[in-house]
Amino acid sequence: IVRAPQVFLFDEPLSNLDAKLRVQMRIEIKALHQRVRTTSVYVTHDQIEAMTMADRIVVMRDGNVEQIGAPLELYNAPSNLFVAGFIGSPAMNFVSGRLRRSNGQAWVEAADGTRLPAHAEARSQDGQAVVWGVRPESFAVRGDGGIALRIGVVEPTGAATFVYGEAAGAQICAMFDQQTPVRVGETVRIAPHDRSVRLFDAGTGRTIV
Repeated sequence: IVRAPQVFLFDEPLSNLDAKLRVQMRIEIKALHQRVRTTSVYVTHDQIEAMTMADRIVVMRDGNVEQIGAPLELYNAPSNLFVAGFIGSPAMNFVSGRLRRSNGQAWVEAADGTRLPAHAEARSQDGQAVVWGVRPESFAVRGDGGIALRIGVVEPTGAATFVYGEAAGAQICAMFDQQTPVRVGETVRIAPHDRSVRLFDAGTGRTIV
């Protein structure tokens, strides 16, 4: 880059590169930006590029702005189902159900009757149709209790183990420590970490909590 404009415009500059070169060029562009400090508008469909390179992200769909914020702000507090599903790899898990309340507690009842934990302060009424969301890395293996996950595929990556299976009538992905002993065909009990559950209005897609 030899010019000195007020703004640089990038339109998916890494889309035709192989995986290794993409990572290398991503680092080079970010280092260059940190050195020249010129405002850059970077268009990408790759959410990993957006998360790792941006100071602020504008998530768009059909020409409309869905949410604007810092990468971790969008990751931790998505404003709706679209943003929650776009930010994060693997994507957030979603299960449709109805919010239930009793004795100061709240849970989501999935179509198959499974009870999924929810925040008692969720801004919704008993019986409301909702979508329950949890990121793969927010699950932990439980010895008892929790949600039954029947494992269909195991992907060991070295740093972590990705497990795909069925739970609460939906396809679920969970990320475990690389030392977690799991096998295809077995059923494990999993539970989300505290405060990691997100609820979305099933009709509007907007975040409830």
